Amino acid sequence: MNLSISKKALYPLALLIIPLLGVLFTNVVEWGIFDFLLMSSLLLVLGIAINLILLNIKYYSKRIPIIFIVILIFLLIWVELAVGVFNTPFAGT
Repeated sequence: MNLSISKKALYPLALLIIPLLGVLFTNVVEWGIFDFLLMSSLLLVLGIAINLILLNIKYYSKRIPIIFIVILIFLLIWVELAVGVFNTPFAGT
């Protein structure tokens, strides 16, 4: 695996700067270390999954729906952890 390609999988972790700034400068965002670790692992898995899809699937017409499904699964997990839409045991409220 090329080193520059593996760095691309880490780019989604830059999104964690937004809640970090919220924690540092306001009292509205109440994230703990576990929240940052969980979200960083979710974003890392998302980045690696999209990177693997782009590397292994050659046809553009197949890439887009698969990436869309992966992002949809990520968003469903994120929403469930944040507000508990499906009332699972790991729902955050």
